[in-house]
Amino acid sequence: MEAQGKHTVFIAIGSNLLDREKNIKDAISNLKKEGIEVEAISSIIETEPYGFIDQPKFLNCVVKAKTTKTPRELLKTLLSIELKLGRIRKERWGPRTIDLDILFYDDLIIDEEDLKIPHYDIQNRLFVLKPLSEIAGDFIHPVFKVSINELLNNLIKKESHEDSNLER
Repeated sequence: MEAQGKHTVFIAIGSNLLDREKNIKDAISNLKKEGIEVEAISSIIETEPYGFIDQPKFLNCVVKAKTTKTPRELLKTLLSIELKLGRIRKERWGPRTIDLDILFYDDLIIDEEDLKIPHYDIQNRLFVLKPLSEIAGDFIHPVFKVSINELLNNLIKKESHEDSNLER
């Protein structure tokens, strides 16, 4: 049984400006300084931009951690770390020194204007599902009721089907 008050969270980390790898390492270091216990870190993968595509490639990874913070406190902490590491929010899906997103918080489902858990678009993001499957492939998505591995496989099938349609 887990210690009371400790929650399992998964946080996506991405960067496509300046020293991308250093930005990710600094973000992880800052999570630890904020009392967030990092338990696992996926491989860092390089990916094409998502949404707004006319920008540099991203480095992405996912962290599994334990926290006593509430979901809202965690969000506030992540936004504070982004600011500390030079994140400037100019445009949606634009270039950024660092991006920290709460993917999951235990199996909670929160749908508020500024806080959506699980992350609202995880099922369409290969750059999140791939590293997440490395450290939590069997984790069950609380809304879709399927594992991360299943979501990843579904997305790969969907994308390869779309690619084959484009070739026709």
